[in-house]
Amino acid sequence: MAERKPIESWLTDMDGVLMHEGIPVPGADTFIKRLRESGKPFLVLTNNSIYTARDLHARLARIGLDVPVENIWTSALATAQFLDDQRPGGTAYVIGEAGLTTALHDIGYVLTDADPDYVVLGETRTYSFEALTKAIRLINGGARFIATNPDETGPSAGGPLPATGSVAALITKATGREPYFVGKPNPLMMRAGLNAIGAHSEGSAMIGDRMDTDILAGLEAGMRTFLVLTGLTRPEDIDRHPFRPSQVADSIADLVDLIV
Repeated sequence: MAERKPIESWLTDMDGVLMHEGIPVPGADTFIKRLRESGKPFLVLTNNSIYTARDLHARLARIGLDVPVENIWTSALATAQFLDDQRPGGTAYVIGEAGLTTALHDIGYVLTDADPDYVVLGETRTYSFEALTKAIRLINGGARFIATNPDETGPSAGGPLPATGSVAALITKATGREPYFVGKPNPLMMRAGLNAIGAHSEGSAMIGDRMDTDILAGLEAGMRTFLVLTGLTRPEDIDRHPFRPSQVADSIADLVDLIV
């Protein structure tokens, strides 16, 4: 086996790795502090498209995690970059929150329900029957269907919540059209993030708590992968997948010393 290059840049998921239900995971502050002191490029990623990077910076700061805005990469930002590459200056009908609408406005997209180029589905806590009906009719009328991420559920203090993937399945059932998912595990999101920090996959590592998104995305992008057990994945779940992470750790605290 060829010797791996040293890890020169780090990508880490947010929920389940750095924080859990709004509470920082022990050691996450030390990990971020060590990264910033090392000067190594890094990104905190999330498939959640509700918040802007500035919003997330403030939310993380409130729990003691000092992550600069430019080091936060969301599925909303990745989706906007993808659409800007595909059809610059296009139009979209959007179901989502400020994280997604702001990202699309920033690339010059017009948000409209009048014959849009795309229907873009993101995360929201207020899905409406009227909005879903409009999306279905627009897709049936020829709009291309894009979704920020395939996550079927999301975490909350009260238990799992239906997420973008579940709502996308409803729209697919009504239209017969599958969306293109931009977020993890699509390696497109990882590569775009690496490009944003000037890093290359061969010298990068991905830390995540989910085998089906974080670890798969890192693997397909050609990165070293670290699974932490502070989120959704339990040790007995690992062997249910046909792939494995490079390393399994109890938490991100166990990875601090790898930053050199």
